[in-house]
Amino acid sequence: MKIIPLILMGCGGVGRQLLQHIVSCRSLHAKQGVHLRVVGVSDSKSLIIASDVKQKELDDNILAEVCRVKSDGSSLSKITSLGESQVFSNSESRTKVLDIASILGKSTGLALVDCSASSETIGVLKEGVNLGCCVVLANKKPLTSTLEDYDKLVSHPRRIRHESTVGAGLPVISSINRIISSGDPIHRIVGSLSGTLGYVMSEVEDGKPLSQVVKSAKSLGYTEPDPRDDLSGMDVARKALILARLLGKRIDLGSIKIESLYPEEMGPNKMSVEDFLNGGVVKLDNNIEERVKKASLNGNVLRYVCVIEGARCDVGIQELPKNLALGRLRGSDNVLEIYSRCYSEQPLVIQGAGAGNDTTAAGVLADILDIQDLFP
Repeated sequence: MKIIPLILMGCGGVGRQLLQHIVSCRSLHAKQGVHLRVVGVSDSKSLIIASDVKQKELDDNILAEVCRVKSDGSSLSKITSLGESQVFSNSESRTKVLDIASILGKSTGLALVDCSASSETIGVLKEGVNLGCCVVLANKKPLTSTLEDYDKLVSHPRRIRHESTVGAGLPVISSINRIISSGDPIHRIVGSLSGTLGYVMSEVEDGKPLSQVVKSAKSLGYTEPDPRDDLSGMDVARKALILARLLGKRIDLGSIKIESLYPEEMGPNKMSVEDFLNGGVVKLDNNIEERVKKASLNGNVLRYVCVIEGARCDVGIQELPKNLALGRLRGSDNVLEIYSRCYSEQPLVIQGAGAGNDTTAAGVLADILDIQDLFP
């Protein structure tokens, strides 16, 4: 039986769903000859670790309790039925994780799985790489930090997986890596990489006002609690940066031209969420409506996309032909078109659900299993 010890950082929606997937797949993984041994779980305030990280694990009952407590919005420190497991405060967490990494990293191996949305994990991940750990990411921030941080994290390519940073469970990163490894140069990538903005753009194409669509998207759970987190384009920009760096471009977030769907005076520092939804966003309706009509007269549609080509890396609204995969996009799916020497006239198209905790967690789980050959 192949044993993969792991520490999960981040118990939000994706982290909890990952733990549920791990537990529900026990019998399947047993048939495949692999066991995921969860030795630690942390949130922003606490860390729970198994009593003996060399031999033991947080059992499935504890993992279920973690999911329950975090679903209620409480800290891991509130869990009482831990048995012999130990709880450490946030101030102690970094040291304890690195202690475990030094014990397991170069012996049994250890996977550091980051499902948080924090940049505070970067230091631990970098030290973990030095200690021989594997890194699995759903969190985009480590790979969109400084080039120095990026270079350290990807310094051992076989020991890092980050499929879920760009397309949730879609095979975006692996497909690009395969093309690059084959010697087929990629010269252009165009993608709709936000389920929220994909939904918004396809709905306004049908003639609905932007303000109505944004409110609907929020009620359907497609947006963050503050929809401006999606409408700013920053999440798409981070995904674009990850793809651009994968192609060898030495750029940072400041190099990317980002089009926000709202002006600075409607930003979170100037206007509350309620004011934005009740009075601000309606002021944006006419501009978007006019752009939709203009595109339609040209036989095109508007999509919020990232474009990576040559020195260009832009994120924003583009007018695209209806017959492209991106032009046909409806709803919250993600679509990526990859153009290379082999895929020049007809691009490689990757399309499917690119958002949601379930899909993203499934992608993370697949990434963990993908590194099993690195464990004894």
